[in-house]
Amino acid sequence: MSRRLVVPSLLVAVLSLTACQGTETDAAAAAAPVTVEIGADAIALAETAVISSGPLLSGTLVADRTAQIRAEVPGSVVQVLVDEGSPVAKGASLARIDDRAISDAFLSARSALAAAEAGRELATRELTRAERLAQAGAIADRDLENAKRGDLLARTAFDDAQARFAAASKQKDAAGVLAPYAGVVSERFVNPGDVVTPGAPLFTVVDPATMRLEAAVPAEQLGQVRIGATVTFTVTGYPGRTFQGRISAVNPSADPQTRQVRLFVRIPNAGNRLVAGLFAEGRVAADARTVLTVPETAVDQRGLRPAVLRLKGGKTEKVEVTLGTFDKATERFEITAGIAVGDTVLVGGALGTAAGTPLVVKPATAPAAPATPPAPAATAN
Repeated sequence: MSRRLVVPSLLVAVLSLTACQGTETDAAAAAAPVTVEIGADAIALAETAVISSGPLLSGTLVADRTAQIRAEVPGSVVQVLVDEGSPVAKGASLARIDDRAISDAFLSARSALAAAEAGRELATRELTRAERLAQAGAIADRDLENAKRGDLLARTAFDDAQARFAAASKQKDAAGVLAPYAGVVSERFVNPGDVVTPGAPLFTVVDPATMRLEAAVPAEQLGQVRIGATVTFTVTGYPGRTFQGRISAVNPSADPQTRQVRLFVRIPNAGNRLVAGLFAEGRVAADARTVLTVPETAVDQRGLRPAVLRLKGGKTEKVEVTLGTFDKATERFEITAGIAVGDTVLVGGALGTAAGTPLVVKPATAPAAPATPPAPAATAN
């Protein structure tokens, strides 16, 4: 064979060997598993938690005691002593209505009462004297009857004067508007100089010490509601905080349109933290148990049986589980079989990871520290 033919043959053999080695390397690389990195927010722990199964409810907070104070006497408002939001004690003066005409009537009634009382005492003494004389036979029966009649008229006049004085006293007191109990002024309807008539609204006073939640539950869940049952709820404006109260009353009839039954929850309002008008939602604690739970987003229910994707030994594995109660308030499932406390499961979009995939959880990165501004340059004098 000539030298010219040998060289090309060797070149072809070398290229063929190189190609085979490259194919084997690519195949090995393709067969090697690829480790996937996920964030800490893509995993959750199976842990014990309290699962509640009572009916959910929602409603509005209202003050348990609210008084709308109205004018009892006519007149001009000469003084307003409080404003909206002002705390007041029981019996505190809120406003003053011009009482000059009322004071005159009060003085007249008081004088009339004093005169009637003097007349009653005089008639009583005359009756006593007439009775003694009648017993001694010193006066006629007609004189005794006249004394009795005078005493009766004097007593009647006194009772009438006493009633008129009481009415005048009440009118005089009503000119000074007082708080019926300790609370907070939530509304003010008058200003100095306003002329009011009996029945005109002046103030609204709210007692914030005890609030009430007015809510409703479906009629079919009424069997799980009882007087005194605990209600746990959250309130708009207080994120991350829960409050508790007890059912104090249940409406005996359901709404004909919504088929909902109204109930009332009494709430101790220590420190007056809650205010009326806020929206609240929660649950009646009809049944509460401590069980093994996982987040709702950790359960894959697309197959014949529900399953979770557990991270064990650095790899994912699909595990079928048995579900129990679902707590809608906490969005967690009770797990009765399949996994144990402390198991790490994937949640959310991470459920799309194939079983057997190596996983590494990326540690949470701390926020970068702000750059230190450069020191100002020294200025030459």
